[in-house]
Amino acid sequence: MNRIDAIRRFNRFYTRRVGALQPQVLSSPYSLPQARVLYELGQRGECTASELGADLDLDLGYLSRLVHGLKRNGLVQGEAAKEDARRVRLTLTARGRKAYQQLDARSRDEVGAMLGKLGTSEQTRLVDALKTVEGVLEKKPDSSVSLRGHRPGDMGWVIGAHGRLYAQEYGWDERFEALVAGIAAGFINDFDETRERCWIAEMNGEPVGCVFVVKKSKSVAKLRLLIIEPKARGIGLGRRLVDECVAFARDKGYRKLVLWTQSNLAAARAIYRKTGFVKVKEQKHADFGIKLTGEYWELEL
Repeated sequence: MNRIDAIRRFNRFYTRRVGALQPQVLSSPYSLPQARVLYELGQRGECTASELGADLDLDLGYLSRLVHGLKRNGLVQGEAAKEDARRVRLTLTARGRKAYQQLDARSRDEVGAMLGKLGTSEQTRLVDALKTVEGVLEKKPDSSVSLRGHRPGDMGWVIGAHGRLYAQEYGWDERFEALVAGIAAGFINDFDETRERCWIAEMNGEPVGCVFVVKKSKSVAKLRLLIIEPKARGIGLGRRLVDECVAFARDKGYRKLVLWTQSNLAAARAIYRKTGFVKVKEQKHADFGIKLTGEYWELEL
């Protein structure tokens, strides 16, 4: 059996063993996705939908439907965040906390029963093996990475980072840096704080990433200038920034979020596809000194 088949076999075994294929989880009235949302909110106390979606790796549209159903059943509630009234923080209601406690207790009982059939040495082997799997497959986000809005001096970093990294990694010339400078200048000069946003990601106090949402029309917004420094890659920051853009655009009433990227930017394209964007057009060009294929992607909100 090769490695791919071995992992697929284990996936089938484990999903059956933990009851992931059952319509309700732990003899409750909740599906597995609903139970996961209740569990995460029960553990965290409160969080935003974008934070929840990033950690659960769920499409924000699907998560929104899940949360809406839980709200309708009186399990989840939302209110404007104190630090930013534009963001809604989700919490469990009293009924939701009771449901979470019941799910948590049943899960503990079920795992306890499974372990009870094993000897002490077998339990240790099992737990160590699970830790190994988690450690190999999951690179957890650095807790020191935080997001904030833009402030004086940030646009210089945005322009410089784009010029430097795209020249080093893809061989693009200074015309790309000039394009980024124009976008940044337009953002500052025409900034509409009610409909536009820039996120700067910081690690240990230094900028390591950014992304923008800018207004294209009343119903269409553009995602622009997504970039991550090499030292901050591989920890889910790109997806986190894109999720922030999607949540912001939905909150502001845009009906569509669009972007322009290049066919050779594999990491960014993978994030866009996973978030739900669809490529609608492509066009060959050599605007930055080499032959490229520009791609236009859209996300219906």
